[in-house]
Amino acid sequence: MPKQYTKEQFWKLYKNLPQELKNALFSEETSDAIYETCKRNKVPEEKVGGITEYVGHVLLGVLSPDEFQKTLEKELKLKKTTAKKVAQEINRFVFYPVKGALEEIYKIEIKSAPVLAEKKVTPSKEVPTPPKVTDKYREPIEKVTDKYREPIE
Repeated sequence: MPKQYTKEQFWKLYKNLPQELKNALFSEETSDAIYETCKRNKVPEEKVGGITEYVGHVLLGVLSPDEFQKTLEKELKLKKTTAKKVAQEINRFVFYPVKGALEEIYKIEIKSAPVLAEKKVTPSKEVPTPPKVTDKYREPIEKVTDKYREPIE
């Protein structure tokens, strides 16, 4: 269980934060990202507040981003798959934009979300050649004049 902090302790931590994290802590984008992530992953409403609290702990520097998923599993009793999906999205939409400031606080390197490797397509040995178009298949194009068009001078 993460250590409990008083309001005074949190405000003291807040005062020492870089401005980038202060902005992220109370930004509308952060709250929207948390809400949308919870909605997408069908997190029960009574647990959304807890997720928001732990996101705040990470941004304040009292909970490591590496421990975020485990905390969601232990403290909020989220299923491992749900906690993993929520943690990945929160990392992408909330923590990654303030990556530099978080790295400064935690003195760690924050990893970005894994990118799927591109699948290489190798052509088969026999490549069919398209049929040649000859003149006997082409139809003559009629010249049509547009009676509504004005002549250009």
